[in-house]
Amino acid sequence: MSTTLLQQISQTRETAHQLITSATTVAELDTARREFLGKSGSLPAMRRGLGSLAAEDRRTVGAALHEAQQSLTAAIDEREQALLDAEPALSTPLDVALPGLPAGAGGLHPTIQLMYDLDDAFAALNFDRFTGPEISSELYEFDNLNFPPEHPARESMDTFWLAGMDGRTAGERLALRPHLTGASVRYMREHEPPFRFVYPGRVYRNETTDARHERAFFQYEVLLVDEKVSITAGKALVDTILDTTFGHPVTTRMRTGFFPFVEPGFEIDMQCQVCGGAGCRTCHQVGWLEIMPGGVPHPNVLRAGGLDPDRWTGFYVNVGLDRLVMMRYGIDDVRLMHSADLRYLRQFA
Repeated sequence: MSTTLLQQISQTRETAHQLITSATTVAELDTARREFLGKSGSLPAMRRGLGSLAAEDRRTVGAALHEAQQSLTAAIDEREQALLDAEPALSTPLDVALPGLPAGAGGLHPTIQLMYDLDDAFAALNFDRFTGPEISSELYEFDNLNFPPEHPARESMDTFWLAGMDGRTAGERLALRPHLTGASVRYMREHEPPFRFVYPGRVYRNETTDARHERAFFQYEVLLVDEKVSITAGKALVDTILDTTFGHPVTTRMRTGFFPFVEPGFEIDMQCQVCGGAGCRTCHQVGWLEIMPGGVPHPNVLRAGGLDPDRWTGFYVNVGLDRLVMMRYGIDDVRLMHSADLRYLRQFA
């Protein structure tokens, strides 16, 4: 039986070489590739029959199939290159007297545009703008933010750690920043209170992507620190963000939530602007979309920033910038934001 298969392989190989050599177009070459090497091609079909052969025959026939596949692949690549080299550089003559094509107008990415809009709004309120490093340390991203040592965000399944970080101290163990909150401690250590500042930028999470989640996305954080800061001041920050984004008042709600870096903490939701609160894929049919955590900076975070928590307090919000853009333009899939698809981006140029 193996002798018959070897003869079939040899005959198939010879027939394929003849078709490849006689191909005069790339399309004909692609037809030959599919006929002999494609999923339903001759050689893969023979390979699927190896399981019914004896062990010795499988080795012999398998080796012949492998050699035939390698030979045909090389022949196809060589013939394809020869056909491409033979094609003229231009299918039609070049008329140098024709006018050139006008350059297309560029535009800002919708996420960057919203970032600039928020920058302008908070600049009018005398907020400073701060930028931190995208590669940060475990010390700044977790220890200084009151994350306990066993917190799951410290695991590789949630955070992108740089290679070779095992066994290093918290200050030496580096990762792509999973949030912007570590920048607040950097700012507090470099400035004298009271202060108010914003710090936008890209962050990175090791998670599965879907319509509402991405591995790399933008956040926009706001922190106000003074001797007396009320919860209503925090509500004013939220209203400033949403009024700037949508140009009209937006219904919000604040729910009690736990975050290690604030106490008390809040989950801040807004009414879904895609469906108007009726329920859709973007809001998981509930009519509300979580857009930011917020709350009063935890005393341990203030201490890490060199401040006395008995004297200083504040309010902090962290905006999921991409989600706000989704609401602003009625986009139902966050993956479009980073797809680099010009059909999507030209809508905002």
